[in-house]
Amino acid sequence: MAQLVFSRKEMKYFVPIDRFEAFKAEIEQHMKADEYGEYAACNVYYDTDVFNLIRMSLDRPLYKEKLRMRSYGVPGPDSTVFLEIKKKYDGMVYKRRETLTYQEACDFLDRGIYPEAHDSQIMRELRYFMQLHKPRPMLYLSYDRMAFKGIAEKDLRLTFDSNIRYRFENVHLHEGNYGDTLLPEGLHLMEIKMSTAMPLWLTGLLDRYEIRRTSFTKYGRIYEKEFAKRGGMPVAAEK
Repeated sequence: MAQLVFSRKEMKYFVPIDRFEAFKAEIEQHMKADEYGEYAACNVYYDTDVFNLIRMSLDRPLYKEKLRMRSYGVPGPDSTVFLEIKKKYDGMVYKRRETLTYQEACDFLDRGIYPEAHDSQIMRELRYFMQLHKPRPMLYLSYDRMAFKGIAEKDLRLTFDSNIRYRFENVHLHEGNYGDTLLPEGLHLMEIKMSTAMPLWLTGLLDRYEIRRTSFTKYGRIYEKEFAKRGGMPVAAEK
């Protein structure tokens, strides 16, 4: 059964193109591909009509939260998808996740039909979030991901994301995996996720390859890019 609740630190880094292969080879001496390996992570972010949630997040408050629907690949009506509330408080990331079919998830988020058969504490939190913020699908965001887990450090997770794609129109997972690109080709965004201290071998690799931590959120960077380009709000998603 997939883990439904997460509590951990998440740190982000850009891995330079000319160092990526050598760095990944060293990572693979201490980590192995997780059960998903390489995959396309497809997401729809829910926000208010004027992007209140992401705008609040970019102000770097002590507490912030986001809601997204995630699939691995383009889903059909009976495919499994994940509804996630992602919260961040004082540097710690907390995820609350529920699994539904794509049809059930759309019925709930887009039509307000609560899935009684899946009633749980997390589903009730999702319902409260929807009632409080009244969000709707505002951004499609996907990327190609390589995922690793620690061999000795069981709580250590590391991912490389590339080919980040997004769109503000046709914001539904079933519409297909396409969109404008966010980063230069070949550049990887690395995320290190852990609930304890970073192992010394990893801090040594980061130092040796001169890979520095960055403050970066995909949704936030997309919002800032589109805001600057259009001279105003991004075009709202279709109702």
